[in-house]
Amino acid sequence: MNVSVVGTGYVGTTLSACLADLGHRVTAIDIDEGTVERLNEGETPIHEPGLGSLVSAYAGRRLTASTDHAAAAETDLTVLAVGTPAKADGSIDAAALVAAAEDVGEAIAEKDGYHLVVVKSTVLPDVIEGEVVPAIETASGKTDGGSLGVAVNPEFLREGSAVDDFMNPDKIVLGTDGDERALDALAELYQPLLSEWEIPVVETGRREAAMIKYANNAFLAAKISLINDIGNVCKEFGVDAYEVADAIGLDSRIGSAFLRSGVGWGGSCFPKDTAALAAAAESVGYEPLVIDATIELNDRQPERLLELLDAHVDVDGRRIAVLGLAFKPGTDDVRGSRAKPVVRGLLDRGADVVAYDPRAAENMAEAFPDIEYAGSAAEALEGAHGAAVVTDWPEFGDLDAAFDAMADPVVVDGRRVVARREGITYEGLTW
Repeated sequence: MNVSVVGTGYVGTTLSACLADLGHRVTAIDIDEGTVERLNEGETPIHEPGLGSLVSAYAGRRLTASTDHAAAAETDLTVLAVGTPAKADGSIDAAALVAAAEDVGEAIAEKDGYHLVVVKSTVLPDVIEGEVVPAIETASGKTDGGSLGVAVNPEFLREGSAVDDFMNPDKIVLGTDGDERALDALAELYQPLLSEWEIPVVETGRREAAMIKYANNAFLAAKISLINDIGNVCKEFGVDAYEVADAIGLDSRIGSAFLRSGVGWGGSCFPKDTAALAAAAESVGYEPLVIDATIELNDRQPERLLELLDAHVDVDGRRIAVLGLAFKPGTDDVRGSRAKPVVRGLLDRGADVVAYDPRAAENMAEAFPDIEYAGSAAEALEGAHGAAVVTDWPEFGDLDAAFDAMADPVVVDGRRVVARREGITYEGLTW
């Protein structure tokens, strides 16, 4: 197929590269000239395992990039993968998505025949029906259900494994309200995957498809917050929460995934999507008690880590190392990172913070430009009076010699990546 993808963030770039790998011809569209130029040169500014090699392999062949939305008219379907950031009240800002929808509508106004617009951006049902579809219809002069089709096809990509998640999905959700032409086009789009793997395909309405994305992330976030809550209770009773989790994970009704208790969840999806779902519920007069509690518990975990550190060392005026700045290993993304409240809490306590991350230091420096950034974990730990482990990069599991170089070897581990041993004062957050 000939496909256009609007947006070149984590989702859009991954989607473009993976669709090219499946054999489609893809035009990535973005207003950022620098990003477009880099993609056409076979480069991507995003650190994502496997993504760079795909972009370099297909750039200039099956993958091209453009700043001109008119390119959408030359394709069979257009995917909207534009970011929907959170507002101060937790609700989503769909302005960029609606603007992109208008641009695509204008591009296809003179196109003969049917054109399908696929919304992959994460938005609530009312935004699809009340803003996105009208924006495309008005700009194109086409009618939804006539020569225009609009489908919702949410993404379930995890940063750090996005390429693998696309190529080996747990499910594919197609929200079309029964539009057979849309279903046929999406079936052709995903045919290379469906012919190779037995992948569950959920055919549903557009509103349901939009909500499935939010429900998916809210459920996973709630599971993490619940095991963290249980872990906090375990810690108070001197119980190892990981041994408890290993046992309850054997129950088929619970499962072992997302039972690693610690300092909490972050990233671009869980914080934004849980906040948006809570704000949407409250806007219609419903109090989402479990979702609110999920968010509140997550917000408390970094402070619990700091309290454990306080119990062993007065950080005021002392060098304190923060190991891990990305919200998870395998990425340079610091959005929603639990390291941010940890660093902020240490600074509020008067600590001299030195931070290290193998990928995310540059991005974290935008939020905290005045703290010290070390070139290695060993450099960060040298002479430190305490250390907080916030991201479970594998290399943090092999720092014995570096811990011996600390002025006061106090280690508070928020991810269970450091082994307890003699010679250091070790505190696990929930064990």
